[in-house]
Amino acid sequence: MTEYHAPVMLKEVLEVLQPEAGATYIDCTVGGGGHSIEIAKRIVPGGLLIGIDRDDDALKAASLRLEEFKNSVILEKGNFENLGEIAERLGVTKARGILLDLGVSSHQLDVPERGFSFRQDALLDMRMDAGEALTAAELVNTLSERELSDLIWKYGEDRWARRIAKFIVKRRPVRTTGELAETIKAAVPVGARAENIHPATRTFQALRIVVNRELESLQNGLESAIRLLESGGRICVLSYHSLEDRIVKETFLRFSGRCKCPPGLPICTCGAREIIHILTRRPISPTDAEVKANPRARSAKLRAAQKL
Repeated sequence: MTEYHAPVMLKEVLEVLQPEAGATYIDCTVGGGGHSIEIAKRIVPGGLLIGIDRDDDALKAASLRLEEFKNSVILEKGNFENLGEIAERLGVTKARGILLDLGVSSHQLDVPERGFSFRQDALLDMRMDAGEALTAAELVNTLSERELSDLIWKYGEDRWARRIAKFIVKRRPVRTTGELAETIKAAVPVGARAENIHPATRTFQALRIVVNRELESLQNGLESAIRLLESGGRICVLSYHSLEDRIVKETFLRFSGRCKCPPGLPICTCGAREIIHILTRRPISPTDAEVKANPRARSAKLRAAQKL
């Protein structure tokens, strides 16, 4: 089994969550258990840690890593957008702390057959849960040129979206990550390529987001998490691109009572209500030392809030 990499911003996550003995914590994206094991160490005796993930490989790795704390840990396969249902099934009504570490894991990127990375040639897949039906290959080979262009622009924010979509449609069928990466590379002019960033990066991000319904899951999961927190409980979210960070920021603002309705409306219709206090006025970024040691942390942003 491929080894999972070091958890991102571990020190900062622990400082925000402040895990304490006897309390209940939920890691909504347990991955290889890097954050979870440090939380587990701090909540015994008497505490409970629930780890959730969509990926069977992640749950196997987390189970091994958390073996020492198996009497204090419950691992559940599922999507964190269903956090409320998972907690209800487990008889958990309130949590002291909830962590969401978003995006694709290092393990998923490093295992070629998962089809997430353009750095290793494999069949296009990108499913976090291998039991789901939709793959990146299906999107790439069945969407119209316009639909593909819109997808790349909306979820990858790539200004070359139209040209990339045109090249992909001409190249069909595109079956592997290598074929897709080379097609995108051919579409993006040499002079327009960003230094140290592969031209396929944004398109791969866009496809992965759509395959796994990441943004819809995030919105639903955040709202469920905030409702599940006990008074004084804390939520910590690590995001890795602007689309995720924007959802976290706007959700926190809405639940802190910041109304977004146009001036003059007789009543608020945006759903703003003050039930959390935002702990991070601006997102926390990893230190230079961490980025040097773990380059995959470079785009991470941490936001946190506390239930009133």
